[in-house]
Amino acid sequence: MYKADSIRHIKSSKGIDFIQSARYIIFGSKAMDRITDILTLLGLGKKTGIIISGSTKTYRIGLDVQSKLDSEGFKAEIIPVKSGIPALKEVYRVEKAIGLANAEYVIAVGGGSVIDIAKLAAVWRNLKYISVPTSAAHDGIASPSISFLLKQEVERTRGEEWSRCEAPIAIIADTEVIMNAPEVTLISGCGDLISKYVSVKDWILAAKLKDEPFSEYAASLALLSARLVASHAAEIKPGLEESVRIVVKSLIGSGMAISIAGSSRPASGSEHMFSHALDLLHKEKGYKNAPHGIQCGLGAIMMEYLHGGNWKRLRKKLKIIGCPVTATEAGLSEEAVVKALTIAHKIRNRYTILGESGLSENAARKLAMKTGVIE
Repeated sequence: MYKADSIRHIKSSKGIDFIQSARYIIFGSKAMDRITDILTLLGLGKKTGIIISGSTKTYRIGLDVQSKLDSEGFKAEIIPVKSGIPALKEVYRVEKAIGLANAEYVIAVGGGSVIDIAKLAAVWRNLKYISVPTSAAHDGIASPSISFLLKQEVERTRGEEWSRCEAPIAIIADTEVIMNAPEVTLISGCGDLISKYVSVKDWILAAKLKDEPFSEYAASLALLSARLVASHAAEIKPGLEESVRIVVKSLIGSGMAISIAGSSRPASGSEHMFSHALDLLHKEKGYKNAPHGIQCGLGAIMMEYLHGGNWKRLRKKLKIIGCPVTATEAGLSEEAVVKALTIAHKIRNRYTILGESGLSENAARKLAMKTGVIE
């Protein structure tokens, strides 16, 4: 079970910088075929594993992984979880199944929700997990972070320490598999990456005004990930293996930036708080929301304007990629966008360009109209 004195807490020691990231990263076509090689390198060849997958398409991919392991003498059970926003009860169910199977490592095969459930259940069992993403929707495939709503639910019911996760011990990103994921996932991943231009600015602002710890290396890596996608915007097209390689490489870089910083600061600022606010409104008020990265892209346009930056350039890059740049394109209501802007500053205890008092409704509406997010 979970140990409060886990090695993850080394990073909080005075004078110690603790970076915890993947030991092995492999991505490219047919990368999944190398999974037994990775397990062998990790010394897990003779141990029992458990595969966590989705319940539909990713379940079939999970079965392929299980078949590959079986054919080479590796033992692993497979457990499908429900798709969508991960519920805490699914984490409990998976954790229990891990214990019943006497599993010694976890393989997460799926999108962000599946990987979040697996990484949380794994850390509660003090096990390492391997990330095998089937889509490239956001940097959670490589980071020690979990989704905002799941984190919020865990902290509310069990306490903050129970929401702390580890980075995967290995990442196996098969671009051939990811290439066949729904088009919106790749577009969402690009929106998440472009938003790093804003999150780093917010972090620098917090360092200047609030004396918040700042890592130039982590910030540079997050920006590099954003620039890689921005510079190849015209070349990124769903269904192209090379496009997937660019996005996956950038998402892994962003996830590593989080590990280096010891927090999600380099990858999550006011634009993510806007996205989290939309998700909260969806959960509590029934407003329609959109994929995480698409919401972050819209947030980045508006927050870049507040920073006095070149928001039109970000908007142009997102548009070239095919990422929605208006609420209508994203399937969001104008009311939801304005409301989210007014509550975003309260989403988490993190200083950003939104300040401590946030935006008034009139200011929020003017911001969204000025940047073309709403008419």
